Amino acid sequence: MNSSYSYTTQYCLDKAHFSECFDESVTIDTSWRPYTKALGFFFVGVALLLTGMNAYASWFVIGLGVLEWGNVKFKKTWWLWRQMMSKAAGNEVTLTLDEQGISSHSFYVNSQILWSDVSEIVTTDRGLLIKHPGGTSYVSKQVLDETALAFINSKA
Repeated sequence: MNSSYSYTTQYCLDKAHFSECFDESVTIDTSWRPYTKALGFFFVGVALLLTGMNAYASWFVIGLGVLEWGNVKFKKTWWLWRQMMSKAAGNEVTLTLDEQGISSHSFYVNSQILWSDVSEIVTTDRGLLIKHPGGTSYVSKQVLDETALAFINSKA
């Protein structure tokens, strides 16, 4: 007798979930390279200001440099704020694992990742990164039980 596996759970898209998602999926570059665009804007703006071309444009370019610096420096805060401002924030998501793939359904988003499309599954400390042609999706281990984790690993 061949029985198919199916697992369904629900979780909320709250700040804790988004924070875990960012921490587990984003690699922060601590070198000076991410700041090169900010430095470029800043120095071009200062050079324009010193030449006396157009003070408004110069200050605008300097402001772009400062804004880009803030985007790099406070990457997680900026990303979390954008996620919390989205219409999906605070909604319940129903996650379903079955023989076809991983499905997630909420009021605003319905998506499915087929097992045949999964190219790699990376296990992190607190979850799983599932790489597929549409990008990389994160599933927290907090919402999965041991059999669900074993099922996903068997599909890798």
